Amino acid sequence: MQLTNEVVGAMTALVTPFKNGKLDLNTYECLIQRQIDNGIDAIVPVGTTGESATLSHDEHKECIEVALSVCKKNREKGIDVKVLAGAGSNSTNEAIELAKFAQKYGADAILCVTPYYNKPTQEGLFQHYKTIASSIDIPLMLYNVPSRTGVSLETATILRLFREVQNIYGVKEASGNIEKIIDLNTQEKNLAILSGDDAINYPILCCGGVGVISVTSNLLPDKISQLTHAILKEGDYKKSQEINNELYLINKALFIESNPIPIKAAMYLCGLLQTLEYRLPLVPPSNESMRYLESILTKYEVKKC
Repeated sequence: MQLTNEVVGAMTALVTPFKNGKLDLNTYECLIQRQIDNGIDAIVPVGTTGESATLSHDEHKECIEVALSVCKKNREKGIDVKVLAGAGSNSTNEAIELAKFAQKYGADAILCVTPYYNKPTQEGLFQHYKTIASSIDIPLMLYNVPSRTGVSLETATILRLFREVQNIYGVKEASGNIEKIIDLNTQEKNLAILSGDDAINYPILCCGGVGVISVTSNLLPDKISQLTHAILKEGDYKKSQEINNELYLINKALFIESNPIPIKAAMYLCGLLQTLEYRLPLVPPSNESMRYLESILTKYEVKKC
């Protein structure tokens, strides 16, 4: 079933700013507004790039509330921007709690990462997602990132979930497997496939993808929105490819250490973050990585808040 209120297009997997160990919500609001001002269709608060695994539940909910508040103000001005709220956990019950909260406060949909560490079977993954989706009425997007979670959401399981669970509408694919994208699109035209790997945003869009959920757009939302809209709204594949090629160096640089270490460092270097803080066990990048990021950033024009 294809829902009428799907969340697709150019999206940003938001970082979570900290100051003196606590959420820096003023900066967070500014970062969200900057995304909207630069053409992003939807924001994704407290996904894995937002360090959701090390936030308390109260902090997680606060971030969702702030994101919804900023987007509501923009909608009142006629700017339609959606919120795809992160609600993933390796505990099904915890994911349900976060999903229900996101729905209650007005999220348009939720993004739910595959459980990490547990390494469930494909049947376990099916039951996990079915249980979460059945607890809410808003759409749910699956998130497959096996390099980080240790388990892959296989094609057959994705299709089974889409066909059997009414409000599961798509998948953020970060497996890096283009053949899988083609396989999914060939078997199910109505499944919304979103790129979760900035280096291959263009190829995924060319193979039937209907959007991207980007890390790079924390830094360059204008470029990611242009890249995505060139294909989805203008049918201009050449323009999209040119932007994808232009972003290749920064896309690679932002993964020289574990995400979100480099993206937060790059944002700090560009003045978008007041402090460079992470939640342990994440720590700032090495001096070598910082120097490399500085050299790469000279090649790009980063718009300020």
